[in-house]
Amino acid sequence: MSLTLEEVARIARLARIEVSPDEAEATRAKLDGIFGLIAQMQAVDTREVAPMSHPQDVVQRLRADDVTESNQREAFQAVAPAAESGLYLVPKVIE
Repeated sequence: MSLTLEEVARIARLARIEVSPDEAEATRAKLDGIFGLIAQMQAVDTREVAPMSHPQDVVQRLRADDVTESNQREAFQAVAPAAESGLYLVPKVIE
C-alpha cells in the first residue's frame, strides 16, 4: 500500500500535526514502511499459536498471607486528638 501526498496531508491534519510540503515526502516514505511492516505481520499464519499474556514464561512468587503485625489500634488512638468507638474524629470541613 502506497500513500499519496494528499493522504499524508489528510492524516497529518487529522492527527493535528503540521507537516510541511518538504517533510511530506519523507513522512510518506516512513508511513509506507510502517504499513509494509504491518502487511508482513498480517501475512504470518498464527492459527496454531496459542495466545499468551507475556512473552516470557514467568511466574510471580507469592508470599504466605499471614498476619505479622500485632493490633495496635488502642495505642494509636490513645495519642489521637479525638477518637470515639474505634473511629478517628475529624473536624467538619464541608458545610
